Amino acid sequence: MNPLIEKDIQTIQSIEAVPHIMKMLSDATGLRFICIARVTEVKWTTCAVLDLVDFNLNPGDELEITTTFCSQVRRSSQPIVIEHAQTDAHYSKSEIPIMYGFESYFSFPIFNSNGDFFGTLCGLDPLPAKLKTTEIEHQIKSFAELISRQIEVDQRLSIAESDLFNQKTAFKLQEQYIAILGHDLRTPLSALTMGVSFLKQQVKDETSQKILARMDNSTTRMTRLISDVMDLTREKMGNGMVLNIKTVDNLEDTLTHTVSELSGLHPQRAIQTDINIKGLVDCDPERIAQLLSNLLINAIVHGDPAQMIDVKSTIKDGIFLLSVSNGGEPITPEKIDKLFKPFWQNESNKKTGGLGLGLFIASQITSAHNGTLTVSSNESKTVFTFQATL
Repeated sequence: MNPLIEKDIQTIQSIEAVPHIMKMLSDATGLRFICIARVTEVKWTTCAVLDLVDFNLNPGDELEITTTFCSQVRRSSQPIVIEHAQTDAHYSKSEIPIMYGFESYFSFPIFNSNGDFFGTLCGLDPLPAKLKTTEIEHQIKSFAELISRQIEVDQRLSIAESDLFNQKTAFKLQEQYIAILGHDLRTPLSALTMGVSFLKQQVKDETSQKILARMDNSTTRMTRLISDVMDLTREKMGNGMVLNIKTVDNLEDTLTHTVSELSGLHPQRAIQTDINIKGLVDCDPERIAQLLSNLLINAIVHGDPAQMIDVKSTIKDGIFLLSVSNGGEPITPEKIDKLFKPFWQNESNKKTGGLGLGLFIASQITSAHNGTLTVSSNESKTVFTFQATL
């Protein structure tokens, strides 16, 4: 097999949402064969497949391109939808439905990061099916666009990841990686977010809602990562942390909401709060919430999952105090010295795919508020404490 085609198959196989997309399309359309195909001028190759009719195609299998409608989709970049091949005014005389034994069929184009044609999202069934409705066609198109965007993300990140292994140019390529995450990923992430939002309104069954909830959580995490790397970029450019200082009377609610959001994303972790902030506070509430979020994520990732996480915040003698503590193995003095450096990772970061920016961003928010961020760690617990005059 052509190495480039093999790599394209691996790209599709690596997209976690693809099996769920095919299952939801099968449920929505009634078609029992759904696949994603890589389509070139001379080859039609299966990348991923859901086969409930024993069509006997597996990833890597090929079909003669002239025996498929996908070659027409490739030339026109327009989808093909057939509800009943035998009675279809345009396709009733075609040999292709007879050759493969289907009556209902769709094929929508998928594009790569350059905007070039990649392949198709296809579906077929031996029985007729009602496909030419605005809702069904929009749903198929949305899924095809989501796959296109995910291919774009994968290709860009693969390039960045490959470059980052070159230690001789690590600093320069690290900055390029930041630019990719901070700028180029915003468009595909926006498309993914909109697609998930649309599907949550359209799909009502419990299984699909759970899948979409996980996808929604993933987009939230991606948004947080992009925010972190953009903050790092500003710091590297000498612009420092950007603050929007204002007088607020609801900082307690803001921090409580931040804890609630992370509790929802990590329901298996027990988080105890003691937040008591009354009156007016001069600060950047979004940045303070971001600081809390980063400290809390750090506790969730590195703390003992069997022990409670404690979040405390108050204002005492004009000093704003915020602390996050967790149980688990103590942090050695050598590691404490490295905690607030950008891109520093210990083994937990590497396992969870973190970029090593959370605590660095927290330290920058602290500095921008003219505060301090300290760490104490022993066999009993680890505590991160932020304090500043707000």
